[in-house]
Amino acid sequence: MKPPLNPQWAKLIQMQHPEKLLSFARHLDDKLLAAIYGMDLEMYLNVKGQIVRQVKEAAEQLLEYPDFADQIDRLPFKAGETVIAVGESTTDDLHSWFEILRHLLELQRPQDKIRLINEGISGNTSSQILGRLSGIVAKQPNWILCMIGSNDALRIGPESTKTLLSLEEIDKNLNEIRRVAAARTKAQWVWITPPTFDEERIAANPYFQMGQLSWRNEDIISIGEMIRNMPDPVVDTQAGFGQPALAKFIGVDGLHPTIDGHKAIVRWLVESLTGGTER
Repeated sequence: MKPPLNPQWAKLIQMQHPEKLLSFARHLDDKLLAAIYGMDLEMYLNVKGQIVRQVKEAAEQLLEYPDFADQIDRLPFKAGETVIAVGESTTDDLHSWFEILRHLLELQRPQDKIRLINEGISGNTSSQILGRLSGIVAKQPNWILCMIGSNDALRIGPESTKTLLSLEEIDKNLNEIRRVAAARTKAQWVWITPPTFDEERIAANPYFQMGQLSWRNEDIISIGEMIRNMPDPVVDTQAGFGQPALAKFIGVDGLHPTIDGHKAIVRWLVESLTGGTER
């Protein structure tokens, strides 16, 4: 039996990926990454391996439902295509909806060799994503799946009077991101609204307390409304997560989805892309 995951190391490896922060450092090997995390190579590989197995098991559980497996077969991604996910920690997370999607396609359609690139970076705002968009579209994806907005909605300090980015700036960023992508690629675009939060759990989190960080559902729902008004297909997670977010879908920090929450997101995404009900 494998030893239980060290929760601090597991969270670090799950959510923070230094090789993504510098474009020229994308090919750091496991030994260097282990050193950056402050652990030896064996421990790093053990922790990461357990995380990867957990997300693969989530995909296997979803594929046990014949109707869902059929939907994966019917996803409009063609053999050899490139699918890029753009986002923040809800995408960067090694347990994320996009990593589950990766395993779903590898398990159900291995012959198609669909290339999935995770361009989520934990902590990114829409401004930072706009700033690095040229490097993303240079990969000439066939599909771009975009979930952003949670970090834009961050509030800092006691009794904060504003979100990190104003709603006006967020709206401009969303439209500019879409404009640049349309001008530089022929990719089909899909928006995914950022999920709602559990504000009480966020307020009780000691790390958020230390940094005086907070998030409000009213802010993220306003961002969701901007996204819902975009002309492209939209997968709306907010109705499914609820307000506050359902306990089974949101983690103990009140901000990040659980693996069950990510499984729900990928189900809604697959439904939407195969002609089911969009959320």
